[in-house]
Amino acid sequence: MDPTEADRLAPVLRPVRAGNGFEEALEQILRVVRLGLVASGERLPAERELADRLRISRVTLREVLKVLQDQGLLESRRGRYGGTFVRPRPDAAAPGAEEELRRRGASVDIEDVLRFREVLEVGAAGLCAAEGLTGERADRLRSALAATRDAPLAEYRRLDTLLHLTLAELAGSATLTEQYAAVRASVNDLLDCIPLLVRNLEHSQRQHAALVEAVLDGDADGAREIAREHCGGTAALLRGFLT
Repeated sequence: MDPTEADRLAPVLRPVRAGNGFEEALEQILRVVRLGLVASGERLPAERELADRLRISRVTLREVLKVLQDQGLLESRRGRYGGTFVRPRPDAAAPGAEEELRRRGASVDIEDVLRFREVLEVGAAGLCAAEGLTGERADRLRSALAATRDAPLAEYRRLDTLLHLTLAELAGSATLTEQYAAVRASVNDLLDCIPLLVRNLEHSQRQHAALVEAVLDGDADGAREIAREHCGGTAALLRGFLT
């Protein structure tokens, strides 16, 4: 990477946090592409340099690049002058997915939605853990987690929503539950505009398990931190694709 290119990418490519490495790396590389910091038809920095900048493994980086290739944003070329290149984007997108992304991104204050969601989820997790869930209430949470674990891909988002709604209900505040249901509907509208990424779903599922464990163990600080990290991963994906 030459000094000029390094300077151009410096404001966007930063070391990611360990908890959401895949999602945050995806967000940052999407931003590089969407901001035109690497022009259409030009090559991204080498994998080694990208991985070093983001402080992620090359395995994780390759998964990120594969997602963006699948979305038609990047392409891989072999040979002496190969690498990962930004694909030219059409001058005028036909009505469809790209139009929908623009429409929804313009009509929703994404940052406001994501911030409010985080406040509610972190608060609900902390309340449930501090109060302690036993008996039927603990069983409800375990069952909701088990449903997401066994969910087919087409059903995952719905059952993921039910898990989080269950946690909100178990916090014991009808107002919190009502507000969470409203903001989650907005989040789901945005999530429907981006692809379901298997790597992200696997990561989310590990966070779900850790969150439920912290809640049932009565670890309020741990539950809040896991919930905050979990919301951060979703936020990184939405910002990457929609802003």
